[in-house]
Amino acid sequence: MSTPPSLERPNGDNKSVQSLPLAQDPEKPPDSEIEEPDIPYSSFTLWEKRLIVLAAASTALFSPMTAQIYFPALPAISKDLGVTTSQINLTVTTYMIFQGITPMFFGSLADSGGRRPAYLVCFTIYIAANIGLALAPSYGALLGLRCLQSAGSASTVALCFAVVADVVTSAERGQYIGLTSVPVVLGPALGPVIGGLLAQYLGWRSIFWFLTILAGVTFVLILVFYPETCRQIVGDGSVAPPAIYRSVWQVLKSRRRRTESDKDGLSRQASTASTSNKFKFKPPNVLESILMLFEKETGLLLGFSSICFAGFYCVATAMPTLFAKNYGFNEVENGLMFLPLAAGSVIAAFIAGAFTNRNFKRHCDKLGIPYERSKQQDLAGFPIERARLEIGFPLLMLAAVMLVSWGWAVHAKTHVAVPCVLSGLLGVGIVGFNNTVNSLLIDIHPGKAGTASAANNLTRCLVGAGASAAIVPMIDAMGTGWAFTLVGGLYVLGCPVLLALMIRGVKWREQLRVKREKTETVIA
Repeated sequence: MSTPPSLERPNGDNKSVQSLPLAQDPEKPPDSEIEEPDIPYSSFTLWEKRLIVLAAASTALFSPMTAQIYFPALPAISKDLGVTTSQINLTVTTYMIFQGITPMFFGSLADSGGRRPAYLVCFTIYIAANIGLALAPSYGALLGLRCLQSAGSASTVALCFAVVADVVTSAERGQYIGLTSVPVVLGPALGPVIGGLLAQYLGWRSIFWFLTILAGVTFVLILVFYPETCRQIVGDGSVAPPAIYRSVWQVLKSRRRRTESDKDGLSRQASTASTSNKFKFKPPNVLESILMLFEKETGLLLGFSSICFAGFYCVATAMPTLFAKNYGFNEVENGLMFLPLAAGSVIAAFIAGAFTNRNFKRHCDKLGIPYERSKQQDLAGFPIERARLEIGFPLLMLAAVMLVSWGWAVHAKTHVAVPCVLSGLLGVGIVGFNNTVNSLLIDIHPGKAGTASAANNLTRCLVGAGASAAIVPMIDAMGTGWAFTLVGGLYVLGCPVLLALMIRGVKWREQLRVKREKTETVIA
């Protein structure tokens, strides 16, 4: 008779493990009377989880929006500071470099030291950098502060995925991951529009004052309301965190509860003391994200997904030039052309997430495993790669077809409605596939979501930077249609990678687990 898998939490809390019933002693009461009640993965209510994830997703808007928002103002900045266009473009390159590197530090910091401290440090750096940029007197100051600005904003995406892993189980992760992907696409879509309007009517420095105000409001909201969710610190969220991890709202609530009964107070104090004693801060390990890239499953997954997401960067980079040349659009009209892509991404967030959750349930039913949305399934031996990528594969094929079709539609100068529709469907495909990859990445790295997301961010930024630099020369050399045919062809050529992950993923995870246990034994 097969052993049903256990249900356990990533933080190793034994109370959340659902184990096999032992042989019944006739002199003892029935198991139902002595077993501890099942404890959900998260103590947060449904709407609390939704608000927490929505708030984290809102902070993730800063990284992509900041990268794009001052593009329309580049000519004005170049003229005002008396430098060449190439020198100004260097600020874009350095931003992307720091966008890829800094999450490795803050992602590891969030996993070892909590989400709230990482958020507050990031936004403190970001606000200071924006104030400096708004007052920048020279090109050197602009270049240096742009790097500092990237360091503050880049980690918000990795922190967002870490928060999702804290409060959401694998069974319901698909839809929540879909929600977090929306800002990644809305940022590039809304950034140029907002930046163009601000630069045109209030001057380029107003862009950075706008970001300062927006970040300042966000900082205050995090400080006052946002709870700590890191499971190493608060467990399932029911345990009060140490004082330095509490929001202002939690501090005020704890003061009001001091009049509760002695019994409740003692149990709460014991629980808090127990958790505080268990938690020990570990310095962030920057190399941990890089080492993940050398793991067989993670390296293949991130390598291929970064190539796929590079198609989005190719479209975003080439779109303004192509629409200005072929359709005579100005900066504002070019910015509006990003909206269909953003709309498709929003649709993908809900459709792909629902299908991902449904496919997870289908695999549970197929294997005879209890499906419970409120409890974290033990994924050892579970084909989570198949459950995720069976949904991602058709979305990837949709993206490949739409990418090639978009290139040829723009090349042929069809009616503008045609590339708009195609870019919307492209958003469904690319973002939908990306959501399944993000869900899988968190599933195979329990307790290390921030670090894993930082590794994902690193590969995506580096490959995206290369794709952004290469697409315009490719178009000049071979034409728009053939350039995007080449990019779409890479999607198809990489399909064997997905098949390998679906077939060998479970075995690779088990091999990695055994290797880690041996390493920990040697160190101990």
